Amino acid sequence: MLSKLKTNIVWSGLFLLSYCNYAHKLFSRKFLYTFVIVIIFSGAAHAETEKNYNQSTIQDFQLHGFIALGLIDVDGSDFVNDEEGLSPDLTELGLNTSYQLTDTVRLAGQVVYLNGGNRYAKGFRVDYALLDWAAYTDESWQANIYLGRFKNNHWLYSSSRVVPFARPSIILPQSVYFDGFRDIAVGSDGAYIKVSHSNDKLGNFDFSLSYGKSPISDKQTEILLGDSAFGKTIQDYELHGSVYWQPTFSQWRFGLSLLNSDFHYNQNQDFDVFYNAEFDFQFYTMNAMYEGEYWEFSGEIYQQRFVTDGFYVPGFHKDSTGQGFYGQTRYKVTPNLTLLAKYEYFYLDKNDKDGKKLQETTGVPYYFGFNNDVTLGLAYGVSSNMEVRAEHHWVEGGGRLTPVVVPDPQKNSSEKWTMWAIQFMYWF
Repeated sequence: MLSKLKTNIVWSGLFLLSYCNYAHKLFSRKFLYTFVIVIIFSGAAHAETEKNYNQSTIQDFQLHGFIALGLIDVDGSDFVNDEEGLSPDLTELGLNTSYQLTDTVRLAGQVVYLNGGNRYAKGFRVDYALLDWAAYTDESWQANIYLGRFKNNHWLYSSSRVVPFARPSIILPQSVYFDGFRDIAVGSDGAYIKVSHSNDKLGNFDFSLSYGKSPISDKQTEILLGDSAFGKTIQDYELHGSVYWQPTFSQWRFGLSLLNSDFHYNQNQDFDVFYNAEFDFQFYTMNAMYEGEYWEFSGEIYQQRFVTDGFYVPGFHKDSTGQGFYGQTRYKVTPNLTLLAKYEYFYLDKNDKDGKKLQETTGVPYYFGFNNDVTLGLAYGVSSNMEVRAEHHWVEGGGRLTPVVVPDPQKNSSEKWTMWAIQFMYWF
């Protein structure tokens, strides 16, 4: 096993070095080669750990990491970049660690470097940094309290989205996991409590409640509101709750979540074209997942309410209700090969599903009122810690393009557009 792991490390290192010749557009060669060396030596250290310790041994300190590099091509929108065409803006590098302080207290954190083009801000960020306290445990109940920058565990893939190989696809369903909100939706600074209950007759239950807020950078403000917004966007709070149920002896799991969050925008008095504003965002989801030996089915349906007061002009008020859903299936053809198929639909206003009212009242093209995506993909496991994924998207509409509040029809003049991506993943 050790020799196989070392072979994988060598192959991953060769792949990364060859990728550097193209990815130098993302950052300096010095940074890339340094990261490659770190990955190779980290993998070697991990191999020695495998050699010296039994895998079942519990370690107080754990360090893991991942690197995901790829190419993405978009034709007909600025989903990734303004120029369209082939791009290396599909980079995710991360290190996560945990330390068991006592039997009931654990520290955990993850830092990542991301480059997704127009999808979210490029650079380093802390996804989570938390204290996990196992406050109560018995035969049927367990309660954990998380303090700090905690992870969002309320949606099906909200927790796993921060690790490339843990999520089901390269690009998650944008109807729910909109990349423009990625850094806000991943987690918050505050407190999170999770209570789990196991019942022999009824099954397993998870109850979660969290309260906090996320910092919003100037780049995130630009992504959400447009490059004409020179003010500050601040999240006042986010209150999130969820419940999950898995019936006894069932491979199905069902969930329900509720979210309420308030934001405000402070105008830049010197040269801002927008005004002070308040935003209220409410988000409700229902989901289900089936995990079998070969098949996996998952889906989420949601409704959102977005209230705007001000921003465009003083006294402006808009209250709209949007809806969306996706259905997804994965099939394991062999232990190494998995196929993916997904369909999703989203519209900004349930009373304006075709976007005609949007165009009549604002002049924004109708196709920004919805987003329809059909995706086919595959994942091939090269080894136990290396995987290659590829997928193709056929998209109709611009409802999930950035900037969100002030769409850009000049860069997104097509109602229908396509996208394909391929990504190599390695983790240790």
